[in-house]
Amino acid sequence: MKIGSRDIGVAHKPYLIAEMSGNHNQSLDRALEIVDAAAASGADAVKLQTYTAETMTLDLRTPGFVIDDPKSLWNGRNLYDLYEEAHTPWDWHAPIMERARSHGMDCFSSPFDFTAVDFLEALDVPAYKIASFELLDIPLIERVAATGKPIIMSTGMATVAEIGEAVMAARRVGAQDIILLKCTSTYPAEPLNTNLATIPTIRSAFNCEVGLSDHTMGTGVAVASVALGASLIEKHFTLARADGGVDSDFSLEPAEFQALRDECDRAWQAMGAVTFGGTTAEEGSRMFRRSLYVVQDMQAGDLLTAENLRSIRPGFGLPPKFLNTLIGRPVARPVSRGTPADWSLFMPTAD
Repeated sequence: MKIGSRDIGVAHKPYLIAEMSGNHNQSLDRALEIVDAAAASGADAVKLQTYTAETMTLDLRTPGFVIDDPKSLWNGRNLYDLYEEAHTPWDWHAPIMERARSHGMDCFSSPFDFTAVDFLEALDVPAYKIASFELLDIPLIERVAATGKPIIMSTGMATVAEIGEAVMAARRVGAQDIILLKCTSTYPAEPLNTNLATIPTIRSAFNCEVGLSDHTMGTGVAVASVALGASLIEKHFTLARADGGVDSDFSLEPAEFQALRDECDRAWQAMGAVTFGGTTAEEGSRMFRRSLYVVQDMQAGDLLTAENLRSIRPGFGLPPKFLNTLIGRPVARPVSRGTPADWSLFMPTAD
């Protein structure tokens, strides 16, 4: 499958998404700087989130509308105010996408209601992302899938049945290209709770491309996911965590994202194929294997012993496994010290 012009799959280097989210801190100039920095750091795409506070929730301070979790980065925040602060103004989408295109990057978004899908269709986005919290919104998934664009769905918190319902809904209205992202919906997430071993099971169970939406700190978890078959990785991105912002605490800075690019590509290259017997690149190293060598001058008829036949480097003689076979056998001709052992030692020289 493709997103834009980029092939997606384990046969291709991982597709890396820099998630801007609310890290623009309500500045279009900063948003454009984030796009520039993401491009310079090796991102294949920048992702936005398309909503308003009104389309996400109600402006209430009653229980449920205020975050009440001491472990949350947003504890005590009213949902409406939080989404008002974090949302990307819709009139910024076009210039942000144009800046991404100028760098040869894709730019798409997570829509959170039908109006957002219609708006993004007018901008001709190359793909859509369904956030973990919206995976149960089957009507939204059907609306997105009906566009015919690739659809990326995060699976944080979802049961196998819930993922299956989302995939079936997308396919029911014609979706061909679906990517499911292993995701842990905590912010930040801990490696202990990431369970990357689920990635191959998602691929086999749903016959989809699989990736990772990663909220852990650093790059190690994302790099490890490549070895398990993740073909797409999404990480939150900011210019500097010290600048603050709703998602800054678990976002990568440019140098860290560049390290992610480099190490994910190395991990992908290292996967290769099932191989035994050495590679072409290793051919020059074969000489450094041990083999059997005559280590003393010998005359015709002398017997090979543990003193005059040894396993040493280089590797041009018979393999060491023949040592006991050769011990006690007479050589058929004179042999100089440093001669690699081979079967011709026991054949008389023709006159």
